[in-house]
Amino acid sequence: MPIVNRIADFHAEITAWRRDIHAHPELLFDVHRTAASVKEKLEAFGCDEVVAGIGRTGVVGVIRGRGSTGGGKVIGLRADMDALPIEEATGHPYKSTAPGKMHACGHDGHTAMLLGAAKYLAETRNFSGTAVVIFQPAEEGGGGGRAMVQDGMMERFGIEEVFGMHNYPGLPVGEFAIRRGPMMAAADRLSIDIEGMGGHAARPHRTIDTVLVGAQIINQIQSVVSRNVDPLDSAVVSICMFQAGNTDNVIPQTAHLRGTARSLTPEVQDLLERRLHEVVQGTAALYGARAKLTYLRDYPVTRNHAQQTEFASAVASEIVGVERVDVDVAPVMGAEDFSFMLNARPGAFIFVGNGDSAGLHHPAYDFNDEVIPTGTSYWVRLVETALAR
Repeated sequence: MPIVNRIADFHAEITAWRRDIHAHPELLFDVHRTAASVKEKLEAFGCDEVVAGIGRTGVVGVIRGRGSTGGGKVIGLRADMDALPIEEATGHPYKSTAPGKMHACGHDGHTAMLLGAAKYLAETRNFSGTAVVIFQPAEEGGGGGRAMVQDGMMERFGIEEVFGMHNYPGLPVGEFAIRRGPMMAAADRLSIDIEGMGGHAARPHRTIDTVLVGAQIINQIQSVVSRNVDPLDSAVVSICMFQAGNTDNVIPQTAHLRGTARSLTPEVQDLLERRLHEVVQGTAALYGARAKLTYLRDYPVTRNHAQQTEFASAVASEIVGVERVDVDVAPVMGAEDFSFMLNARPGAFIFVGNGDSAGLHHPAYDFNDEVIPTGTSYWVRLVETALAR
């Protein structure tokens, strides 16, 4: 079953929506323009119910199949709406109009494709039961998926299964990738506060240098993955921010580090948390300083459920052919707050190829509009197959 003809007819329209969203990026929960546009379109499509303000700024649309009066199976389809605090470097005519903000992860494409599916489903209603389209804020570190779940979305709309999709640079356009079990990593937040003894840069022997201590902590942290984690398991620890001092001739009294720890199993996550506390405190003590690690367990593992994964891969195979669906893709150490929805309901998360583009979170990245017919057709066939009349 190839690309849906009617979706192909929508291609230019969906592309225009995508590029408008791209030109007006918004961060975290402050997606007011995007959410208002989504709500307006869903209402114009004739959705049976459109509710804004779920999880602060999320939008949910309800589309009932022919003859459905509130009964039958209910499935949810989720897209994310927020952008990233990155200065865009694409030079496209539709490039970001907001300095320091850009859609560097393709959420503009995700939102546009789900809007296209909603338009088609509201127009045709060739299914029984109910499709719930979910437009989520704050995927990029804000936990918008968690907020929508905590707001009672699953119960309010009676969602029984939930599905998500993300573009994947490097995977050819017209291909999908998925796997059972852990698909993406848990992402925990690290914050390290170091206190030493500040002083004159010309007299370091009379100080406890927090820059040196911070550097040694960073070095020692790397041994946790290389020497404590089983080589057959996966883990990542990255320190991404180091703040200390204000000038070139003063050794600072304090320093602050921030980073992330990634894992795919609870056992490795427990190990990372325990060993990082030990390494941070022990290394600081070695130099006469004090250090405190705050370890925040944030996004859980994105774990696909077996039955829904089989179903999603079968639908994808109908769209592009079984040979173009990788059903055992390697797990990714990036994280997704769709994990909160998968913890609340069974479902599956799938990658769709974005072609030979710049990587996610890169200033030269752009969602590939050629993906739109494939991704939108997947959403449509997922609903029509899961809710077959």
